[in-house]
Amino acid sequence: MLYFDNNATTMPCAEAIEAAGLAMNELWHNPSSVHRPGQAARAAVELARRALAHLIGAQPRDLVLTSSGTESIDLAIRGVLARSKRRVLVTTSVEHASVRDLAEHLGRQGVEVRELPLLPGGLVDIAALPGVVDESVALVSVQWANNETGLVQPIAEIAAAARAAGAVMHTDGVQWVGKAPADVQALDIDLLSYSPHKFHGAKGCGVLWVRPGVRLTPTIFGTQELGRRGGTEAVPAILAAGAAAKEARAWLAEPGAASSGATKRNVLEASILTSVPDAVVNAGGERLWNTSNIGFPGLEAEALLLLLSERGVCASAGAACSSGSLEPSPVLLAMGVPARVAHGSIRLSLSRYTTEQEVRECASAVAACVKKLRASGGA
Repeated sequence: MLYFDNNATTMPCAEAIEAAGLAMNELWHNPSSVHRPGQAARAAVELARRALAHLIGAQPRDLVLTSSGTESIDLAIRGVLARSKRRVLVTTSVEHASVRDLAEHLGRQGVEVRELPLLPGGLVDIAALPGVVDESVALVSVQWANNETGLVQPIAEIAAAARAAGAVMHTDGVQWVGKAPADVQALDIDLLSYSPHKFHGAKGCGVLWVRPGVRLTPTIFGTQELGRRGGTEAVPAILAAGAAAKEARAWLAEPGAASSGATKRNVLEASILTSVPDAVVNAGGERLWNTSNIGFPGLEAEALLLLLSERGVCASAGAACSSGSLEPSPVLLAMGVPARVAHGSIRLSLSRYTTEQEVRECASAVAACVKKLRASGGA
């Protein structure tokens, strides 16, 4: 199998698997219990929290552990709006569905939702910020790196505009954290959501960093997480997350780690473009090193993905949670990608474990499948 769907989820690293096994075999007790086994589980959870905090340059007490990146995003946005007298949410049209769909829902509940203007290619138009982010805005939520294209937004500049207007700044860092350096103190943001299963942890644990002084209304009430998120902690997923955070931090400290990944992605794209000259790389600026979104005009992405799957190549047509949809990606359309290209666009996403040999084999398989579809009238 050639796995190129790492933006959907990653293979758990050996350390994460070992940590989850320890939790299920020995530390299965409730971390809120006062007896010794419960407190042993609590100590392990807090060590994992520390590792997750160190990955982003934060203090452990400022992390809220949730069930997923989506829940972390939901808590950040709902939690701020529930406490604010302001009723305006600012976001973009190229966010993950967890933000786009929530914004649409909140709009029906009386929240004014504004979208930041985009430049051709999908980057936020910095010059337009003052006209959108004003003193009526409660929260600005912009994705750090796009899940479909890897496009990196100018978060520092957007955060500065939010702070100048007295608004809270939230960043969806689900695709960024663990793959690229993150320092919440340097960014001047207020809230950061991330998800360890995107960097070789286990599904079932999400993280929300909250800057001290920013107050949230819980969406799940209870005594856990300092009253910010109720529910017994998922110890196996949390310990796996802590182990994955340690490994990610060590990898990020290696010289040239990200550039090596970018080289593999560039080889993948160049090989495909050489074999399929009319293919289009959907990129509007700086991208995350592991993500490639390539359009094949006239093809249906679903047909291509099914043929690739038969050849043992795992890829996607954008967000995994939107698989099954025959409509072109709204993110690509918002970026200005023509519908004919967007319909035939697939996402190939690498991990730090992806090899050069796998890159070459994937490129060859993609080219062969495109050729077969076009020869058979599958376009």
